[in-house]
Amino acid sequence: MSPRSPSVNEELRRRSRERLLQAAVELVDEHGFEATTLGAIADRAGSARGLVSYYFPGKRQLVQSAVHRLMHRTLEEALEHEPRSEDGRERLARAIDAILGLAHDRPVLMRQHMAGLLQAEGFVQCPEQRRLAELLGDTVARYGSAQVEADYPMLRAMLMGAVYAALVPGVPMPIPALRAELFERYGLDWELGRLPESSSAAERQDLSRFFATEDRTGPGSASDSEPG
Repeated sequence: MSPRSPSVNEELRRRSRERLLQAAVELVDEHGFEATTLGAIADRAGSARGLVSYYFPGKRQLVQSAVHRLMHRTLEEALEHEPRSEDGRERLARAIDAILGLAHDRPVLMRQHMAGLLQAEGFVQCPEQRRLAELLGDTVARYGSAQVEADYPMLRAMLMGAVYAALVPGVPMPIPALRAELFERYGLDWELGRLPESSSAAERQDLSRFFATEDRTGPGSASDSEPG
């Protein structure tokens, strides 16, 4: 059997990492952070358990990367949803609704994510987080900001605060009230965007579309149980 080419090895690594990210968000969403083990994530992903530590230094870093991926792809999907729009106000409204929609649809997962950000290691810089930041930064720029470097962190803080307020146990704020506050701050009409409740049950349930695990190596590709 001939050795795998570097491009095939790279594709297998990508697919293994994607499956781990998907398994992490699914299990934390179902059972919470503490009840989800790295072994369970590896098993759900169909990966060797040693691969988890190959790609991620620990469970919290894996889960943060997984949630950032979900946030990035959810935001990307919302911005490109038909009918597509290049209007900056519409795109900002969609961005706000996409993040509030995650709080509405996946409260356990997003609550665990917010709690993780307050741990000692704090905010994990990872490829998924950088893609999310780039997309939000572009949204702010299209909205018309002349100081994206200052306005993007403020939007991020406002969105994080809204998610926290929606999910704090015992005294959660209703998402429509949080949406109204954000829309007023940014001068957005209520009819813009896409209300969190408007997504279908099938869209809320299926996470696979956010994780690119399809086989792109062609027929005869080798198993990806090892990083190669």
